[in-house]
Amino acid sequence: MMIPTLALLAVVLYLVATGLLARPLLGRGEPLTQLAIGAASMAVLAHASVQLGMHRGALDLHFFAALSLVACVVAALTLLVNLSRPVAALGLVVFPLAALLLGVDMFAAPPTSPQAIDWQIKLHVTVALLAFSVLSIAAVFAILLAIQERALRHRQFGVWLRALPPLTLTETLLFRLIGAGFVLLTLTLLSGILFVDDLFGQHLMPKTVLSIVAWLVFGALLWGRWRHGWRGSRAVNLTLIGMAILLLAFFGSKFVLEVILHRTA
Repeated sequence: MMIPTLALLAVVLYLVATGLLARPLLGRGEPLTQLAIGAASMAVLAHASVQLGMHRGALDLHFFAALSLVACVVAALTLLVNLSRPVAALGLVVFPLAALLLGVDMFAAPPTSPQAIDWQIKLHVTVALLAFSVLSIAAVFAILLAIQERALRHRQFGVWLRALPPLTLTETLLFRLIGAGFVLLTLTLLSGILFVDDLFGQHLMPKTVLSIVAWLVFGALLWGRWRHGWRGSRAVNLTLIGMAILLLAFFGSKFVLEVILHRTA
């Protein structure tokens, strides 16, 4: 009984945080950022407690459990980034998505049990989840950057635009996150080579190939930024393309195997 209650509390707190941040979009004045951060922090703690209790403290890599875990990590990273930079507006995307994925895992998805895995594979999976989470935040920054640039081109200076981080800060953080995510993704591929017995096996082949393609996309973007100063729509498009490929790599095969074919990935 305790775990469902905690999950429901986390969902409500995520949505409360979203509502507090969305006040400018609703025409109700400035966002109540500090209250939103407090609510989101409690939501993340409750979400993490649900993950530990629901999956007995182990890494559950089944489709919906993995999505919920990634959502929890992304929400936590959003709060951590906000400690040094005013980026709470990310929560408008991150927090409701975390609420949705937690709710589906808790109340709609079939029950699952974590599979026994060696510490080497746990390390590989942990680095992979961090890489995916960091690059997910980068993708949200890319979306915010596109929204800001479009608003500025059309001279749409609404209250909601002031709730977003400054354009230059958004772009700077975008590339810093891509750089960090690229390093983590590189470590993911290297740990896969070292620790995964059959990296190009039947179930891992699409995931491996797509991860390498995403690594090349993000690497090309970072090189283009360093060598040619790429920015704006090119940076946004490449970030979203790389993230879409990575999403397919991490969850595409899981969705097909577990949700459609009802087999274990």
